[in-house]
Amino acid sequence: MFDVGLGEMLVLVVLALVIFGDKLPQAAGQAGRALRQLRQMANSAKADLQEGLGPEFKDFDVADLNPKTFVRKHLLEDHDDDLRPSGANGSSGVNGGLFDDEPSLATAGGGLEYGERPPFDNEAT
Repeated sequence: MFDVGLGEMLVLVVLALVIFGDKLPQAAGQAGRALRQLRQMANSAKADLQEGLGPEFKDFDVADLNPKTFVRKHLLEDHDDDLRPSGANGSSGVNGGLFDDEPSLATAGGGLEYGERPPFDNEAT
């Protein structure tokens, strides 16, 4: 996170000993209490936000607002239910096309031969 190596950490410890001297345990305790208070305030604010949003957002998590979490949750999740064929003919899901009237990729002919032109749809352009 901070990309601090062993040498840098040793220098920081020596600086802390020089700056704070005998008061280092008190300073560490005070920093710990401040961190604990900050964490309590954040949890309280989160609880107030969830309470204020109402019962519709009871499953709301503040971490979902992080863009990485949002993308991971909504775009990169494994959606097995969406990929399975819905009927016996396999007209939807991986084996089917985007729409039910499209041919299946699995039943369509193989790839193109060398020099063969791909199909072109005038209405699509």
